[in-house]
Amino acid sequence: MIAWAVFLGSALALLYVLAGYPLLLAFLARYFPKPVRKNGQHRETVSVIIAVRNGERWLARKLDCILAQDYPRELCEVIVVSDGSADRTEEIAAAYADRGVRLLTVPHGGKPSALNAAVPHAKGDLLLLTDVRQVLQPECLSRLVAVMADPEVGAVSGDLRIAAGENEEQQQTGLYWRYENWIRANLASVDSMLGATGPLYLIRRALFVPIPFDSLLDDMYLPLSIHLRGYRLLFEENAIAVDEPTDLTQEFRRKVRTQAGNVQLLCTFPGLFTRANRMRFHYASLKVGRLVLPYLLALVFLSSLVLSDPWRWRMAGPQMAFWALALLYPLFQPGSLLKKITSTPRAFAVLVSSALFAVKVLFVAPRKLWIESRLTPP
Repeated sequence: MIAWAVFLGSALALLYVLAGYPLLLAFLARYFPKPVRKNGQHRETVSVIIAVRNGERWLARKLDCILAQDYPRELCEVIVVSDGSADRTEEIAAAYADRGVRLLTVPHGGKPSALNAAVPHAKGDLLLLTDVRQVLQPECLSRLVAVMADPEVGAVSGDLRIAAGENEEQQQTGLYWRYENWIRANLASVDSMLGATGPLYLIRRALFVPIPFDSLLDDMYLPLSIHLRGYRLLFEENAIAVDEPTDLTQEFRRKVRTQAGNVQLLCTFPGLFTRANRMRFHYASLKVGRLVLPYLLALVFLSSLVLSDPWRWRMAGPQMAFWALALLYPLFQPGSLLKKITSTPRAFAVLVSSALFAVKVLFVAPRKLWIESRLTPP
């Protein structure tokens, strides 16, 4: 009986995290949405801040797409803050000085320190915080600013889309990001997201607070500090930025940092589980749920092994088959049917296992979990 209780309890918790909560969230978003007072004609001054380290490959393209925004140029300034870059990043930024781009150089200290250094130089009422790699569509800024017509909104994120991948891993990563954006859009419809889309989010300058230098998630620390002051964090699906595809190895390293950042935030914001956070149920279901997901999977599997026959293999067998598919993925040729069949179990295993490594943040310096973008040139 104890084995069955453990198995059923962990299985139900697992199903809730994987399917029950996302379906409940979708139901709430559809039938109980909270309105937003957007205004497409709304205009405020904006400071675009690009914190970059060794981004020579992407910087010119990034600045070109920002300068091509269909937003009044006189209301927009662009600041590039070079976080101790050792390549041509600063040279490229300086070449745009005659087009109004300002370059700020700081010693390498990480993205939070770079943002903290840049914001005091910003003059805009709104801050667009964006990374170097992603390309913004021309109407992106206008659509983000339109959401700020609602005084209850403290931050708004755009829709990060991943360009079509060339192989199974890149395609699975793109699928994962579509799922993430679906979750974020539903959270925003219910009330408020639980963070922001790091490469593209707009905040009110008056709400900016210095980010701890060792913070792993500026795109959660800063928005959550705004949310806990009563503001909404919204998602504008029509404000689009496009990123290059990445493989599972790169996505795994990013997810380890993200999950470690969530562990870090649990210690930083004790108010997340109090009335100060009106989204505490959603935070527990989504963020904490993902942190405990690998442990629930292990508990379901181990408890199924001690069930009496014939239930033991009826419950454990499908799990073993699923994990075997994930392990067999590297053995098959790209583009083959077996490669496609095993790609989903592989992607799930890689992304879920990141939560196991997230506890590293409790034992190593957080900055060791940061990585630079190192995509292979086309």
